[in-house]
Amino acid sequence: MQILSLFDGASCTQLALRRLGIHVSSYYASEVDKHAIKVTQANFPNTVQVGDVRNVNTDTLPIHIDLVVAGSP
Repeated sequence: MQILSLFDGASCTQLALRRLGIHVSSYYASEVDKHAIKVTQANFPNTVQVGDVRNVNTDTLPIHIDLVVAGSP
């Protein structure tokens, strides 16, 4: 499954998917907080950071997205 997470935070969605036994082949995260990004990359080093949600263009991502999740503040 290919995931795009908007307002990713510390990437709790990845933790939930893992606990549910859902295989994630690609995870793209839109986050701007440097501390949240640091936590995500420490726990899920294969996460692809795509930056500010206002600049995300799904047409430029190299894959088809199966699921979009968001945790808007």
